[in-house]
Amino acid sequence: MTGQAKAGRPNQYLRNLNSKIASIPMILTAVVIFLGGSVWTVVYSFTNSKLLPRLSFVGLDQYHRLWAAPRWIMSIENLAVYGILSMIFSLVIGFVLAALMDQKIRFENTFRTIFLYPFALSFIVTGLVWQWLLNPEFGIQSVVRSFGWTNFTFDPLYTPSIVIYGVLIAALWQGTGLVMCLMLAGLRGIDEDIWKASRVDGIPMWRTYLFIIIPMMRPVFITTLVIIASGIVKVYDLVVAQTSGGPGISSEVPAKYVYDYMFQAQNLGQGFAASTMMLVTVAIIIIPWAYLEFGGGRKRG
Repeated sequence: MTGQAKAGRPNQYLRNLNSKIASIPMILTAVVIFLGGSVWTVVYSFTNSKLLPRLSFVGLDQYHRLWAAPRWIMSIENLAVYGILSMIFSLVIGFVLAALMDQKIRFENTFRTIFLYPFALSFIVTGLVWQWLLNPEFGIQSVVRSFGWTNFTFDPLYTPSIVIYGVLIAALWQGTGLVMCLMLAGLRGIDEDIWKASRVDGIPMWRTYLFIIIPMMRPVFITTLVIIASGIVKVYDLVVAQTSGGPGISSEVPAKYVYDYMFQAQNLGQGFAASTMMLVTVAIIIIPWAYLEFGGGRKRG
């Protein structure tokens, strides 16, 4: 009987065969282009490639030069400040907006469209818009001074010590709407009975959110963090549109460093080394997420 049951059961490798065949081009693309390109970049980061790639290995020289370059150090510091603040403010503002939208307010669709609209713009457009808004000659500073506050100063893009915060403002304006939508989708997935039970028990709303709702939305928060983090690591367009890395090198970021060395300074080896460090950063983000989403789930199951 057992043998007959096994014989009648389809081989697990033959299940959904058509879908597996259809996915072959995508798998080959991922392996050849993404994985192959990553390995190629790492290998050539140990070479002395200049204008064209060449297998002239120099060991860790490119990495020593990279971490000795003030411009690279500045880009890492900027990325750390930008990344930490972007994650905190995006999550907090996005969740608060989602919680307000979840109160079944009037014109919800209108507000949702307004908040999400900036995300539809390219980073170049966003950067140019905020470059104008933060320009002291005709932006926010000029408008406020026209009302009589002549001592008001707001020119972050022209002050080296705070220029990265000007870039952060533009990034939050563009990306917070997406975070709000993700959080709102998570909140709409919460069972209404949980809210009713918390009201019956007399639990304040803020405690319900903090100790019940947010822990239940853990997968949403993890996915949102990964999306935000991946955007942080590759930030480039916004900086180029707003400041081009200036004043001086005060708003440099790793992606711009890579581009400049590979396509302007014609130093592929240095660009590959910086790219590899960015790849390591992405791996540090993705691997824990994959473990929490898939590995941890299997163990619990």
